[in-house]
Amino acid sequence: MKKEKLIKKYDKHVKIYENNISNPTLANWRSKIIPHAYGKVLEVGVGVGANFPFYQKENVAITAVDFSQEMVRSAEQTAQYYSLDVNFLVKDVRDLQFEPNSFDCIVSTLTLCSYPDPINVLNKFHEWCNKDGQVLLMEHGLSSLTSISLLQKFIDPLFVKVAGCHCNRNIIELIEQSNLQINKVERNMKDIIYLIWAQAGEIK
Repeated sequence: MKKEKLIKKYDKHVKIYENNISNPTLANWRSKIIPHAYGKVLEVGVGVGANFPFYQKENVAITAVDFSQEMVRSAEQTAQYYSLDVNFLVKDVRDLQFEPNSFDCIVSTLTLCSYPDPINVLNKFHEWCNKDGQVLLMEHGLSSLTSISLLQKFIDPLFVKVAGCHCNRNIIELIEQSNLQINKVERNMKDIIYLIWAQAGEIK
């Protein structure tokens, strides 16, 4: 899907995302990983700011990025509600330019499904994150259960058309092909949801 069309799709989905902020299942997963963020944080694909309630605000300085202006407008309101001081950028992650080692932590939740070249994005995380920092990911992807994964592969074209993202990506395999090093993985919901703690590894 072309970027302009995808941006318009996400612009129109703002209300759906806002309604999901209070989703107890998603909130539970976010509560397990987002509090581990610290220092200078880059959150990529911030959406409506669904992660904001779970940051330890006294420990973070957040730069938040999204290519959807409408998503960022909503996220600005969320940040204000939770008294978070956030620097917002309306930009595609592929067009971002930061100096190496600019951040102590990079956060990305439910975004790897939509990038045309997710490995390239992960390698950008590797470049931008301090070598002793961490990359925190919450992603949905291909289940390890054969019956479910076959269904995901079958419905993926429709899923892309409706939701604007892929449901058949092997998240662990993508990260292993990148320059990141996985430290910990927690799987949920029939192995579809992944919570991943990673860090910059050796360039492959």
